[in-house]
Amino acid sequence: MFDQRTTPYAALLMRLALGILFLAHFSLKFFAFTPAGTAKFFASLGLPGWLAYITMTVELVGAIALILGVYARIAAIVLIPILLGAIFTVHGPAGFFFTNPNGGWEFPAFWIVGLLTLALTGDGKFALKPTPVKV
Repeated sequence: MFDQRTTPYAALLMRLALGILFLAHFSLKFFAFTPAGTAKFFASLGLPGWLAYITMTVELVGAIALILGVYARIAAIVLIPILLGAIFTVHGPAGFFFTNPNGGWEFPAFWIVGLLTLALTGDGKFALKPTPVKV
């Protein structure tokens, strides 16, 4: 059972927190590492460098969609592969704990749980364009 009065606010809080996290990670790649530096890092992992630009775009658009509540449920699902990529290329080999060198996979995995929770609970309060759900 869930509380009809507070669940939309819980989804709003989850949406904002996840959106801000993705915005922060995009900003780190764009402003600190630079797009070219991020592409070089992707290449050092054996990934195509151009994938960095797609990753940054998805992070930025997804963050904005989450924060504003524009098809947030869809955005949450679309963002999951970004985190799976981070787990399988960087954080997974580093181990479980985020304090390990290169960070562990626990934080991105928990982030995925948050995205799945949002996708299941809905867009929440103050969503500009709620995702239509057919039952």
